[in-house]
Amino acid sequence: MNLLKQLLSPFIPSDVFSKRYPVSVKGIVIVNNKIVLLKNERQEWELPGGKIEENESAEQCAIREIKEELAIDVQIVSLVDVWMYNIQSKVKVLIVSYVCRPISMDEKKLKISHEHKELGLFTPEEVDTLNMPDGYKSSIKKALKIIA
Repeated sequence: MNLLKQLLSPFIPSDVFSKRYPVSVKGIVIVNNKIVLLKNERQEWELPGGKIEENESAEQCAIREIKEELAIDVQIVSLVDVWMYNIQSKVKVLIVSYVCRPISMDEKKLKISHEHKELGLFTPEEVDTLNMPDGYKSSIKKALKIIA
């Protein structure tokens, strides 16, 4: 492969040979002092969000995905965290998370999409006890410091 890289490098950008990872953009949404989480098909709690579409910024992705998954509008407050999630040792996904502020709503307006099994609202203390990747827990703690 190194010989191939050397031969092609004058004609092809070096990034072509780099490893590629899917990017998932997540939103940390707090409603009535509780963090909004969704249960996925692996029975793990996760933040709402998803993959970036073509010609979409990470911020636009977070806003769109939260609208699709929770039926609410949000605005971005701040970038919180970026980390690599190795899902079941099968695929690595780059996770980008933002703290997001709901635009005038209450928890009764939250609706779950077909993509998840359950919607939950949890206190920061409860988040520590959930079946949830540590990276999400760390991102939530960082978000709470940002908005404190």
